[in-house]
Amino acid sequence: MNNDIQELTALNRDYVDSVQNSDVKRFDEILAEDFYCSNPDKSLVDRAAFLKQTANPVAIKNLKAEDVKIRILGDFAIIHARTSYTMPDGQEAHGRYTDCWARQGGKWLAVSAHVSR
Repeated sequence: MNNDIQELTALNRDYVDSVQNSDVKRFDEILAEDFYCSNPDKSLVDRAAFLKQTANPVAIKNLKAEDVKIRILGDFAIIHARTSYTMPDGQEAHGRYTDCWARQGGKWLAVSAHVSR
């Protein structure tokens, strides 16, 4: 399980960095084919729509995950975390996310995400 924690910790960091840097290529590698995301605006997007929205540069800066909690349940994992970031006007802001990961074909892939601000 320790290897899984290390791998999921790195994947979580990649996920957050990919949001900040609009890294569609990395998301393409770590998202399951049947991935869905609940956005802060309450929309639900599938993998293709998520990749498309990720390609747009984000206006926020300094996105960081904090208080990360990783729960492994066999071949399924849930990551809960708080975020902090800087808005375009310079104000500090916070949010939360929950990502679900499943081991598929021997590797961890994100299958679901829920983001709130």
